[in-house]
Amino acid sequence: MLKTLTRAAFVASTSLMAPQPTIAQDVAHKLPAPPINEELSIPRHEIAVLDSTMSYLEQGEGEVVLFLHGNPSAAYLWRNVMPFVSENHRTIAVDLIGMGHSGKPDIEYRFADHARYLDAFVEAMGLERITLVGHDWGAALAWDFARRHPDEVVRLAFMEGVLPPAFPQPSYEAMGEEMGGMFRAMRDPQEGHRTIMENNKFVEQILPMMINRPLGDMARSEYGLPYRQVEDRLPTWAWPREVPIEGEPASSVTLMTDIQSFMAETRMPVLLAYAEPGVLVPPLAVPFYTGLIQNLETAFVGQGLHFIQEDQPVAIGRALADWLRRK
Repeated sequence: MLKTLTRAAFVASTSLMAPQPTIAQDVAHKLPAPPINEELSIPRHEIAVLDSTMSYLEQGEGEVVLFLHGNPSAAYLWRNVMPFVSENHRTIAVDLIGMGHSGKPDIEYRFADHARYLDAFVEAMGLERITLVGHDWGAALAWDFARRHPDEVVRLAFMEGVLPPAFPQPSYEAMGEEMGGMFRAMRDPQEGHRTIMENNKFVEQILPMMINRPLGDMARSEYGLPYRQVEDRLPTWAWPREVPIEGEPASSVTLMTDIQSFMAETRMPVLLAYAEPGVLVPPLAVPFYTGLIQNLETAFVGQGLHFIQEDQPVAIGRALADWLRRK
């Protein structure tokens, strides 16, 4: 049986996946957090992509900034970040295929499927000279897209990404008892189906647990809407099975290797936004990126866990806007 994973245990276990400390990190100021607006005021659109449709939010004019979410969120995650960037740019946040308000074709929802639909979305929209902003698996998609289309991507920003050095993991044991046990259970055909497909674990438990503030009814409804039916939850189960652990899946191991190599080679401007304590990119992981990526800037955005857009949208938005203004 999959044990209930507490927030503290989750954060503690992920710290085992970070590099050893090499620099000191200032502790976030314990100031009262401003209220987070849960209303979506950015217009939603839809476009035909391959054999389905993809939904997206769009605001502003100018050079394109494309926001990519991860599991189990949606374009809605970026609603309070986009306005800071859209003052001088055309901002687009897409719902990945099978997620958010996008269509739900009969596919496996592996990384390659998402990459294929993302490529087709960019082509259908006629996007050029793109700045990519990615979170979670959206960060991996962003790095992979930039690697494969270096002439189309001019900048890249990422935060809390499913990326090296956190992945690949050599074993479940190396991830710690709590985290390793959770992933082992999620990837099990029976236990994973029960907890993620039937009990909607990613949406109902993991998402709110990885935000420092309590989600309101509006946000819970928006995040939960795409997954009311059991069969619609397949993308949220496919993603943890794509995480490279013990050499599987081999395609994801190769993906992480290719992304790390590209990080070391690229000269495009890159921004890393990170929070304290963070989850996949804690402060202790920052030296890995500063030592690897040549044209990298970092922005500390305050306290936050994994879905930092729900805790620090103003800090993230301002960091992106300032970086874009200078780059």
